[in-house]
Amino acid sequence: MRLPEWIRTTARGQHSTRNLLRSRRLSTICEEARCPNKGVCFSKPTAAFLIMGDRCTRSCAFCSVRNGAPADLDAAEPGRVADAVFELGLRYVVITSVTRDDLPDGGASHFAATISSVKNLIGGAVRVEVLTPDFRGDSDALGTVLSAGPDVFNHNIETINRLYKVVRPQADYRRSLEVLRLVRMMMMPVMKTKSGIMLGLGETIEEVREVLRDIRTTGCDFLTVGQYLRPAKKNLPVVEYVHPDIFESLKLYALGLGFEFVASGPLVRSSMNAEEMYTAGCIKK
Repeated sequence: MRLPEWIRTTARGQHSTRNLLRSRRLSTICEEARCPNKGVCFSKPTAAFLIMGDRCTRSCAFCSVRNGAPADLDAAEPGRVADAVFELGLRYVVITSVTRDDLPDGGASHFAATISSVKNLIGGAVRVEVLTPDFRGDSDALGTVLSAGPDVFNHNIETINRLYKVVRPQADYRRSLEVLRLVRMMMMPVMKTKSGIMLGLGETIEEVREVLRDIRTTGCDFLTVGQYLRPAKKNLPVVEYVHPDIFESLKLYALGLGFEFVASGPLVRSSMNAEEMYTAGCIKK
């Protein structure tokens, strides 16, 4: 399908961010998932760090991250992430990962070590957002991540319940909602929860409203709604390019449900402008 006029990405000049990440042998979800906004993000000092390798144990049909047998965890990676954050002078950091079902705790302890490394090196001058897999619903794993004190815990629902078997065959809609619910119960009051969905995979507007209601019942604070764009030929095709007016109406609907802040638009992505979302949501609160 031809891209409509309202979907435009800008390839801007590359900031030294990219070179620094290469020198420290660090990956970003921006590149691994072929995000359409990476030209914008890499034009300034920002990055969404992808930890625990570049191979995922799951094979979601919307994602271009390679799947297969992952390598062993790199014990030095948390320190390298912290050093990069310090060198870039970042005030807000997003840390995400591939799914590691091969690990007993799903990689929760590695998440915690990375959060702690960043906060121990930089202190209160930096906010840390984590975007995690579902850890197979393991509450102990979730507790391990929360014990390191992230400021925002993000777990994306991604799509409506009906499409899960096609879009996320190794995940479970109810389990992902339960992850958000458990985190809300266990986290400190100053922490925030966040989730996101994609449009354009064949869902109806009423189905989208239903998933927004489901997410909000978990107590989730922040929400992102974006257009699915096919990253590679192996991935699911786009069924529909949703008009910006629909995104705006869904934003108003979600705000009416009680979300503190909603970013909704064709090129909205979970990690993009995360600092601005956190700041705006806290000011509004």
